[in-house]
Amino acid sequence: MGSELPPFDPEAASSMMLAHGHAGWLGLSYRAHGEDWVELDLPWRDDLVGEPEHGILASGPIVSLMDMASGMAVWNAMGEFRAIATLDLRVDYMRPASKGAAVTGHSQCYKITKSAAFVRGFAHDGDPDDPVANMAGVFMSIPWRPR
Repeated sequence: MGSELPPFDPEAASSMMLAHGHAGWLGLSYRAHGEDWVELDLPWRDDLVGEPEHGILASGPIVSLMDMASGMAVWNAMGEFRAIATLDLRVDYMRPASKGAAVTGHSQCYKITKSAAFVRGFAHDGDPDDPVANMAGVFMSIPWRPR
């Protein structure tokens, strides 16, 4: 797309992107990717539990997992890293994640226009056919302007 940067590689980028900030604190890790999709894992931890009496993960970490997986899927589909912003991200919970289980977030960028990228995906705790949540989102591409 006219960039002087090397093509975006989710696996290589994850060592930097997932090691710092909020993603680093959550412990997100790279799992897999394809042409237009990325999978990340969120480990189960006591301090991420929203309902201690049941051991159910809070919804916030799962939203963060899906947001990061979606952003990486957009960069992967575009083939380069450039500034994007989350415009809309909807996560519909279908059931609680199993106590003690890591959650995998799978996000696919299925359409890119001049100014927006559209994603869909799901989170699961071991069985992709039994999702914890479904997700849909829209990301905006921010053009680079030299100062």
